[in-house]
Amino acid sequence: MRCGNPKYDLYHRFIAAYAPFGFRGVDRSCALMQELEHFTERNDQYFFVGDLFQGRILLASERSIEMIGVDPAKLTPYDNLQAVHPAEVHRNTNGWAKLLHMANELLDAKGGASLLSVNMKMRTPKGKYREVLFQSYVFYSRLPYETVYVLVVLTDLQWFKERTIGFHHYVGSDLANFRFPDRELLMTGHHFSPREFEILDHIEKGLNSVEIADKLFISVNTVDTHRKNILAKTEKAHISDLIYELKDDGLL
Repeated sequence: MRCGNPKYDLYHRFIAAYAPFGFRGVDRSCALMQELEHFTERNDQYFFVGDLFQGRILLASERSIEMIGVDPAKLTPYDNLQAVHPAEVHRNTNGWAKLLHMANELLDAKGGASLLSVNMKMRTPKGKYREVLFQSYVFYSRLPYETVYVLVVLTDLQWFKERTIGFHHYVGSDLANFRFPDRELLMTGHHFSPREFEILDHIEKGLNSVEIADKLFISVNTVDTHRKNILAKTEKAHISDLIYELKDDGLL
């Protein structure tokens, strides 16, 4: 059940309190951690924080057990990857590559923060799949050593039934988008149908319309119609411009 208080102040307080110590030695019984655990329970969330350059999770909330069936003390990045729906693995892999790119930009700049926000299907401990929002807050820190951390907040979206085509996606530095999900946030992103996105993926791999039609067992005319619809939706003059944008966002 969603909480009436959508503010993410708790996450910012958590970062301010523990980032200077590398998120080590966190007392789970302290008031801040208890408040965070209650917040995530009320909002069907769990979170973890990791060092992007070390590739490991430093701390995870207790609800990792309920959401993906893994003890927070044993959680690794691979546990989340294994829980993602097979159809989403490519997009998830591209997302992590984008996070590393963002981390390198922040390291070069010696400061700042960015956000990558997407929704994907994720397996529950009972083996069923549900829609989950991944909000990855990426930020530079020079203490206790220079690195870039990521705080990932995962929210169960079973309550959101409105979006039926496409998916939510945001990459950028507008940190106002790091908030509890609402309709405006979740409708941000791409409105491609699964078939349109499949065609875009094949175009990115260098296939022409004839080759795509042969691969998908549809007519060349159907492929070309999809290409025209994609350009109309995005108001792009050339499909190559869209491909470049999607690759830059970590979608292809």
